Amino acid sequence: MPPSDEQRTEEPSRRAAGSRQPGGPPGKATVPAEPAEPAVQQRAMAALLLALLSLVGLFSLNYLQRGIYLVAYALLAGLMAMWLAVTALNRARRSRTTRPRGSVTATVIAGVGIILSVIMLVAFAVFGKQLTAYGRCLSLASTSADRQACQTQFIHAVNRELTTLRTTGSR
Repeated sequence: MPPSDEQRTEEPSRRAAGSRQPGGPPGKATVPAEPAEPAVQQRAMAALLLALLSLVGLFSLNYLQRGIYLVAYALLAGLMAMWLAVTALNRARRSRTTRPRGSVTATVIAGVGIILSVIMLVAFAVFGKQLTAYGRCLSLASTSADRQACQTQFIHAVNRELTTLRTTGSR
């Protein structure tokens, strides 16, 4: 017998209390999980803030001489954000509550920040001399032509370094 109009328009919360929800265990009514504890929610929000600071730190890199410090800060902030987000998720799972808001987003953003920071630190390690020379050249450049010459010198220096790395790597 099809459900009556009254049964079809019942509130979802009333239906959840007495009937099985899709995706739940057969024969059992699913009970919505309680929200995460305030301390866990605050941990997740702190993780999200640190993850965003990590990305802001990476994208505000404009002064190459101090760039390595900014990238190291971004890596540290990303690692702390990842730790906070993962521990918030674990605590919520152990206490059988819902995931705190922002914890998954913080994990993703922190992961992106960590990966970009590591890539940039490797680039600073490999091309440190070229980046330092480029930064010095730019600080002395007063015209557009001077800046273009600095960029050309930098590109040639990086190409020479890449050629050197390829020849040593193929031996």
